[in-house]
Amino acid sequence: MLIFAASLAIFVYGMVASMLGTVNPGLAAKFNLNTVQISYIALSQGIGLVIASVSVGPLLDRKGKKVGLLLGLGLVAGALFMLANASGYATMLVTMLILGVGGGITLTAANALGSDVSESRRAIVLNLLNLFVGLGGLATPFVAGNLLAGDAIRVAYGAAILTSAAFLIQVFTKVPAPAGQGEKRRGSAGIFKVPLLYVLALTVLLYTACEFAVWNWLPNYLISQGIPETRALNILSLGFALALLLGRVAVMPILIRIPPLTVTIGSATLMAITTYATLHATDPNTAGIAVFCAGLAMAPVFPTTIALVGDLFKSGTATAIGFTITCGFTGVVVSSPVIGWLSGPDPKGLGSGLMILPVCSLTMVGLYLLLRIRLARPQPAAL
Repeated sequence: MLIFAASLAIFVYGMVASMLGTVNPGLAAKFNLNTVQISYIALSQGIGLVIASVSVGPLLDRKGKKVGLLLGLGLVAGALFMLANASGYATMLVTMLILGVGGGITLTAANALGSDVSESRRAIVLNLLNLFVGLGGLATPFVAGNLLAGDAIRVAYGAAILTSAAFLIQVFTKVPAPAGQGEKRRGSAGIFKVPLLYVLALTVLLYTACEFAVWNWLPNYLISQGIPETRALNILSLGFALALLLGRVAVMPILIRIPPLTVTIGSATLMAITTYATLHATDPNTAGIAVFCAGLAMAPVFPTTIALVGDLFKSGTATAIGFTITCGFTGVVVSSPVIGWLSGPDPKGLGSGLMILPVCSLTMVGLYLLLRIRLARPQPAAL
């Protein structure tokens, strides 16, 4: 039941992750929003994610993961109902902030719950769990584009109803109460003296910047290249989101034979290649293939890196994971305005702004290689 509870919450987070990109075209047209304004809406969501990941750790330790899941899902449901009734730009900023807080709490609580299932197979369990991000991310734009005609209000209402149902299921799901944390707290402070934590946190920051850039900006970019809105949403769902789902399924047997760090190095390298190819695709079919390949490349990175954190930090594990996720969401805060500023008010300038995708991916390769070199040396006792 722990896996079921965590998977359901992660599915909701997948809907949250793809929500802005899905409703962007409709709301941008409704409220006459330009690219820079949309970037600030994405920034608002990113700030909410950071606030959640910073604050939720102590709550989970004291009150338990079920309280975190219920709080996160409740905020997400409320924000989605607000989004469906948004009256303008200011309302959207507030709504996306709340949606970010709820999504961040949900993701952190679900990953912490999943991490408790099996320490020996943590990377496999977290990849299994996080494939539901892809499932939620696939469902939202697919249903929006093919069943709801891209109607942002109907999309938000539908997601709000599903999230409310997930909330009710969590109410009746038995989740273990928090165990005593005295021993873990005594060892938590030392983790911030270990440089490897910051290397891992920076890789997650760069990865999250890339993933949310795709969720938030890909449909608008494809539409600016002359691709119809329904086709663009299908590329996001059946291309990127489906690839995330399939990639996390496919990598699980690979992780049995190949070390997690090797998997992340290969994935980051492929991210650089495929994201560059996406931005240079000349037709919808080529773009769809490139986006699908980019999703496959990205799929293992986040859960496998979080598993590396859990494996490396035997004491203060929850603190280390929480700090890493916080840094990851900081990537959303930083990347969203950067993409908007580089792109300018003209939607056709998005190609320039999205070049941060291959640049961040190449930087990740360098960081993972640095991590491999450092791990080959004797490590301090704090780990």
